[in-house]
Formats: sequence, structure tokens, C-alpha cells
Amino acid sequence: MVPSNQWIKIKAPATVANMVCGFDILGFAVNDPYDEMEMRIVKRAVGQAAITIINIDDYNLPTDPELNVAGAALLAMIEEYTANSTIEKTVVDFSTIGFEVKINKLIKPGSGVGSSAASSAGAVVGANYLLGNIFSKDDLVRFAMNGEKVASGVKHADNIAPCIFGGVTLVRSIFPLEIVTLPSPELFVTIVHPQIEVRTADARSILRQKVLLKDAIKQWGNIAGLVAGLMKSDYDLIGRSLEDVIIEPVRSILIPGFDALKLSCKQAGALGGGISGSGPSIFMLSKTEEIAKAVEKEMHELYAGMNLPHNTYVTTINQKGVEIVDLF
Repeated sequence: MVPSNQWIKIKAPATVANMVCGFDILGFAVNDPYDEMEMRIVKRAVGQAAITIINIDDYNLPTDPELNVAGAALLAMIEEYTANSTIEKTVVDFSTIGFEVKINKLIKPGSGVGSSAASSAGAVVGANYLLGNIFSKDDLVRFAMNGEKVASGVKHADNIAPCIFGGVTLVRSIFPLEIVTLPSPELFVTIVHPQIEVRTADARSILRQKVLLKDAIKQWGNIAGLVAGLMKSDYDLIGRSLEDVIIEPVRSILIPGFDALKLSCKQAGALGGGISGSGPSIFMLSKTEEIAKAVEKEMHELYAGMNLPHNTYVTTINQKGVEIVDLF
């Protein structure tokens, strides 16, 4: 266990969920952007909250632990720790100590690149480190999913899993939780974030609850093809499989210029891509950095022509996930 009042600094990466056809089951972490967090264990008086959250950004997110994604994830961790008789209770006594968390959100909330997941995952990875790494990564995903429920009303792990494990992950099952890490060839990622907000809960609310069998069959083929393409380093198969016939046709109406942008990016050489999470960010995968930068140019020209403010990133897949980067 790290001594009380010893600060740690945490780097929590953004993530791209769904990977076009893998709604709620596929995702990957990226090296840029990322959130910064600081945590420590502190002594507390009886009756004082076990979690103190301090925002050091301008988003004015809730600091009540039950309403904050990081707080909800930590509360789930503390609850299981307290109830689990197999954990050595001499490690820490949560009746007398708690966590102090500072959050600097460099991933804009509502951007579609796992802002809530970064806070949730960063909090539980940091807390686990402070406690001596007593929980497994699967445990941490379970805890962090409680933060996603605060953000979207649903416990989902397609952002949380890659944020904690790094790389590309497949969520084979939620109940019981089973995360499969997937190998992937070198891929460059271009992301554009048009400066509009699409709330995850709203993007979920417009989805159809039933799909045609022919669409389901096509989607299953694309998911299997994408996983096979990643494992075989088959870029052509990856590109052919980046197709969504169920979710994207509905959600894309929320994102200005989506169809034109996707077409121009593929013409610039991208393997393919689509909506990142629930949007409004859009991602594209490319074989080389040169193509990824050409794709970025297409993104910029389209949104500049629409007079729509936007941010772009050319990055790579983050293989490490959440990291403890400093002690002070």
C-alpha cells in the first residue's frame, strides 16, 4: 500500500468504441488525447465522505461521488472491498481513510472518445495502485462500468476495457464479464471532433430495438471479419469489415457532414472508419502516417468549409492503457 498523502499522477487514454460494426463489444485505446488525474489516500474523520473529488478543469462536472463517474467507480470498489472476506483487511480501513482525486479533463465530455471511461478507469486503476494492486484488471473494469452507468444509464465496457487493458479489446460478455485482448497490426488513427455535443444517453435513445435478420447476419460477418483481419494483420479485410448496417445509419444523422466526410477520407486512402462511440467524433484507420495526415486534411477542409469548429488528432493505438506516470 502507498503511504497516506503520497500523490500519484495518472494518465488515462481516450478510446474509440464500437469500431464501426462492434456496437458495445469492440474498442481500442489511443495515445492522444488523454486525461490527467492525481490521487492520494487521506485520513478522514468519522462521517466524512470517503471520496473527495476536485475538478481542475473548466467543465464544472459534479463533485458528489454518486453523480461523478470517477466517484461512482470508486464507490463500487470500496463496497466490494468492504464486503469481500478474502481480502486482507489490514491493508486499509475505509472507516478512517478515503481517496482524494483531482481530475483534469483533457478529453472533452460528450466528445465520443471515452471521456467518462477515462475518468472511471483512471480512478480505479489509481486507487488499486494505492492499495497495493489487490484487484485484477477484470475487477477494475467491473468497478469502472458503474461510472459509465452514471454517464449513459447503461453499464457498458467497450470504452472501459481498452482504457484499462490497452490495445484493442473484445467484450465477449458483460454478465459474467469476459474481456478478450486482440492483437493488431500497426495502424494510424485520425480523429476529428466537430465542436458539437452528442450525449451518449440521447444517442442510445434513438436506436431501433429490433433489427432485420438479414442486417444481423451482415453485421455478424463484419464483426468476425474485423476480428480476423486484426489477428491476421490483413489490412484489406479490416477495411472491408469496417461497415455498420445497424447503428451508424441511425446515429449518423446527428453528425453534420458525416457521409461526405467518410467518402472523402476513404478516397484519401483510409482503410475505413466511422462514428467513435456515440459521436460526434469520427475516426479513420490508415496503414501509414502519411495517409493518416492526408485524411486529417480532408477532415479539416470539410468542416472548415462548413464553418464548424473542430479538433483533429493523428495518433496511434495505445497498448498500455491507464498508466501511473509519477509519484510526488
